[in-house]
Amino acid sequence: MGWLSAKWKLALMLAPSVIVFSVFVVYPVLYSLGYSFTNFSGFGDTTFVGLENYRQLSDDQFFWVALRNTLVILVIGVVILVPASFGLALLLRVKVRGAGLLRSLVFAPAIIAPILVGLIWVFILDPKLGLINRSLEELGLPGYQWIGGNHLTPYAVAVVFIWMSIGFAMTIFYAGLQQVPSDVLEASQLDGASMTQQLRYVTVPMMRETFAIVTVLMITNVFKIFELVYMLTSGGPVHRSEVLVSYMYFVTFTNLQYGPGMAIAVIITVLGAVFSVGYLLLSRERGRTA
Repeated sequence: MGWLSAKWKLALMLAPSVIVFSVFVVYPVLYSLGYSFTNFSGFGDTTFVGLENYRQLSDDQFFWVALRNTLVILVIGVVILVPASFGLALLLRVKVRGAGLLRSLVFAPAIIAPILVGLIWVFILDPKLGLINRSLEELGLPGYQWIGGNHLTPYAVAVVFIWMSIGFAMTIFYAGLQQVPSDVLEASQLDGASMTQQLRYVTVPMMRETFAIVTVLMITNVFKIFELVYMLTSGGPVHRSEVLVSYMYFVTFTNLQYGPGMAIAVIITVLGAVFSVGYLLLSRERGRTA
């Protein structure tokens, strides 16, 4: 290999990753993009229809319901999950007996399959048989339509998403906290900085990249939610609790409308990229002005 230049060595090392990425990411995206401009139904001939599928989606009230539900989960997931997982990492960083066990318990939901998480929470949130409403009835209080209704379902899904993801996000933050130089913290302490000031002016700024990684991961994970909704409500009643991925599944594989279904897939990809890149640009701009 000594006869190869440094650029060719780098290209050969990157080639396997590029090939895998192209086959499993780039090709499916381009494949979906192509079919989003057709009237393909899974069988027969395919006809190019241009932007007709996107125009139909703009008139589809259930698509807008799914988009709204997804954005509700996204806002709640980012606004609550990111600071909550960071705070949890700070608490579990304290060296006390049993801290390792607590970290393991917090991380445990992240290794449970999402479809099993949905099944677990069905027994908690179900309006008739769920643990919460049964407990409220025992207390003489009215129950609520936590899932399967017209209003509370996206918020319930957001809570389940936070429960499932907080351990994973906490682990990344915990690893990031270990990378903060102890001598910098000690120097700030000698300068008279309180714990709050250390957190605000030292720890958080030095973990800006960790915050960006966690936030982008949570954004992309929200746009991949499917099993939770499928197990909790199957998108009902009358598609009122759909998210974008579950509605894409319904349109594509239940109605056999591959064109509109692929159009939804393209929209999911674009929205995920826009929110992720937008946050990264905003985070970088804040870093420059800080």
